[in-house]
Amino acid sequence: MQNNEFTFKENYNIYDLVLIMAMLRSENGCPWDKEQDHKSIRNNFLEEVYEVVDAIDCDDKAALCEELGDVLLQVVFHSQMEREAGSFDFDDVADGICKKLILRHPHIFSDVSADTTEQVLDNWEKIKMVEKNQLSYTDTLKSVPNAFPALMRAAKVQKRAAKAGFDWPDVYEPLLKLSEELAELSEAVTEENSEQIKEEFGDLLFSMVNVSRFLNVDAEQALGDATNKFISRFSKVEEIAKKRGIDMKSASLEQLDAIWDEVKHIK
Repeated sequence: MQNNEFTFKENYNIYDLVLIMAMLRSENGCPWDKEQDHKSIRNNFLEEVYEVVDAIDCDDKAALCEELGDVLLQVVFHSQMEREAGSFDFDDVADGICKKLILRHPHIFSDVSADTTEQVLDNWEKIKMVEKNQLSYTDTLKSVPNAFPALMRAAKVQKRAAKAGFDWPDVYEPLLKLSEELAELSEAVTEENSEQIKEEFGDLLFSMVNVSRFLNVDAEQALGDATNKFISRFSKVEEIAKKRGIDMKSASLEQLDAIWDEVKHIK
């Protein structure tokens, strides 16, 4: 495929992107693009999705438009690889998602009634179980991807278990469980049992996610916010330490903790 087959335009569409990707992957295309496979650009896909999320969080419309384009490129990139392998292409991807949307919205494209969001989601899950041949609630739990961030995966697994009736009646029981898991972790630390420490630490995090679910708090976002708060306070501690001629690396924990307490009370 040669460049003279490409028509330059003022505005391009999705099929121009498909053509550009095919050119980049062609015999005379870009050396880097030709060398890639699904696994080599796997992390690129993740990074682009996170950049979309960051643009949403920052309410940056220009960045959102650009980053959505980068995600779309990843979809076209992976589709082109499979087109070359003869398994499917971009049209098949578009066809598949259209059919999925039609199938999972029978209240729009058929005669099923669903007047509330809850009814829509309930129908969606039932159709999804049939579509993916999930014969048990356990199947629905196992279908949550391992590649999800751990907190997000834990929350999704817990929600699906709750739909099977396996859930606490209120937040107080998970809070008690949290105390129990913390005590078990403390015991494992005292015994210096590394394997037990790892297991109990995981149980503690899982219990934390359970509490967050009952409080309608997104655990992933809450931890992100807490990390940002830590960075902000750490920055102020460092700033104060410099003004007072205190070297952080050689200062005592008591000195730094005292500054930290000062920072916490700064509004």
